[in-house]
Amino acid sequence: MNYDTFVDQVARRGRVDSERAVALIHATLETLTERLTGGEVLDLATQLPTPLQLVLRPTPSTEAADRFGAAEFVARVGRRAGIDETAARDAVRAVFTTLREAVSGGEFDDLVGQFPRDYREMVEPALAPGASVLRRA
Repeated sequence: MNYDTFVDQVARRGRVDSERAVALIHATLETLTERLTGGEVLDLATQLPTPLQLVLRPTPSTEAADRFGAAEFVARVGRRAGIDETAARDAVRAVFTTLREAVSGGEFDDLVGQFPRDYREMVEPALAPGASVLRRA
């Protein structure tokens, strides 16, 4: 998936304009960089368009994942994007669903596999019937 399509899909799903979609994508990917191990961040980045790869740059401090729950993930996205919790949760869902379409099923499985159960509500739209992603307990 190319960059413009990624942005357009998030904008459509999030019911926002393209400029706002870019801000929401960046906020979500920056938070994802904190939550995933550095190796997983690199694996994910290799499957995304170059402008998004630049957002997913792990640092030595991100090699070990910061283990925070779904509520904290949403709160961090909200702070970064300057939006409330409900809007942040919707944005995260839109980005995760678009990520699922943009990367291989195996890569998305690896990403979801690093999340505890409380993330299920956010990734559930990407796990809709017909998706080739394994459902995790």
